[in-house]
Amino acid sequence: MPANAASRRKEESFADQERPTRAEAEAAVRTLIRWAGDNPARPGLSDTPQRVIRAYEEWFSGYDRDPATLLQRSFDETGNYDQMVELHDIPFHSVCEHHLAAITGKAHVAYLPGRRVVGISKLARLVDACARRLQIQERLTGDIASAIDRALSPGGVAVVLVAEHGCMTSRGIRAHGSRMVTRRMLGAFRDDAALRAEFLSSIGR
Repeated sequence: MPANAASRRKEESFADQERPTRAEAEAAVRTLIRWAGDNPARPGLSDTPQRVIRAYEEWFSGYDRDPATLLQRSFDETGNYDQMVELHDIPFHSVCEHHLAAITGKAHVAYLPGRRVVGISKLARLVDACARRLQIQERLTGDIASAIDRALSPGGVAVVLVAEHGCMTSRGIRAHGSRMVTRRMLGAFRDDAALRAEFLSSIGR
C-alpha cells in the first residue's frame, strides 16, 4: 500500500473515534499547568483551561471544514482570460505538530485558469482552512496546491509559503528572524521555467 494511502486510512479511522469531552480537555490543560510548576486553581489561572479550549476551537477549526468545498462555487465568465491569476501576501497562522508552537507567515498563490475561475476571497479562505490544523509547512503547502488543482482543474498551480516558526524562535536554537520557504508547483508552473520565474519574481514586489 502506498505510504500516502496508508496515512489517509489512519486519519480516516482516527476521525471515527469519539473526541474527548470539553471537561476532559480542560482537565488536561490543568495537568499541563501543574507540570509547568504552577497552581491551576490560583485566580490568574483558574479560567485558563476554558480559555485554552476556546482558543483551540478557533486555532484548529480546519478539522471541521473541508477545504475543497470552499472552491465549489466557481465562475465560467472568464472573458477568455488565459493568463495566471495571483494572490499574494495572504496571512496565515498554523500550529506546528511537533511542538504545538505557532507558525506565522504569508502565502502566495497562483493558478493558470482552465475554463473556470474562483473568487479571490475563496483562495484566502482555503489557505486559512488548511492552516488551522496541526501542520508542518511542507504538507500545508501541498494541501493548498492540491485543493486548488482538484477543484478547478487549472493549467497549473503555484504555492509559496514564507513563515516563521515558534519552535525555532522561542526554543532550541532561538533563531529569531529566520524564515522557512516552501514551494509547490503543479502543471505548467512545474514544466514551464519562464512561467514559474514570472510568478516567483512577482513575490514581494
